[in-house]
Amino acid sequence: MIDGIIFDMDGVLVDSEPAITRASMAALSEWGVKAEYDDFKQYTGMGDDLFIGGVARKYGREYDLRMKERAYEIYLEKADEWVNVYPWSKPLIDLFSEKYKLAVASASDKVKVECNLRCIGADPSVFAALITGSDVKNKKPAPDIFLLAAEKAGVDTSSIVVFEDAISGVMAAKAAGCVCIAVTTSFPADKLYQAGADFVVDDLSLAPEIIEKL
Repeated sequence: MIDGIIFDMDGVLVDSEPAITRASMAALSEWGVKAEYDDFKQYTGMGDDLFIGGVARKYGREYDLRMKERAYEIYLEKADEWVNVYPWSKPLIDLFSEKYKLAVASASDKVKVECNLRCIGADPSVFAALITGSDVKNKKPAPDIFLLAAEKAGVDTSSIVVFEDAISGVMAAKAAGCVCIAVTTSFPADKLYQAGADFVVDDLSLAPEIIEKL
């Protein structure tokens, strides 16, 4: 029986990777780094310190926390224009909030998560827990973020469904003992299954039907 739902944020509820990539490119340029868009792909889902820092180091610059702070400033300024909310996001949150304990477990920082919830039009109070990258030491694919979200929501991981889009996130969800439904917004189905996903869909509006059978 399922008692809780944990949403990853980027690639699950919003298509924000293009937005944070553009913001990161703009921020890094202020440190003299001329990054390419594709430089960031390998760090998807691993938190923005690595997302930005990994690319900075590729170009010979030591990571400076101010790089991320500047990227977030740009992101917040441009979110309404750059962040794409998936059509299933608000309906799923509304539907599931009536049946399950909800949580968000995102590798991003709180300021970005709250910005994305605003873009969705979701009330943060419907979530029993909002866990972000700064709340855990070990990032995905370590299970820590999902274990903490489950603890804060008061739900055992064995009765939780996690929605993920990234390989590292799927691995983290399975390591935490959760059921994982992955969506192909960032990686192809075969890669997500290889990472351990229990179900893979192209459209998360199919998720309620899957969960009803669990």
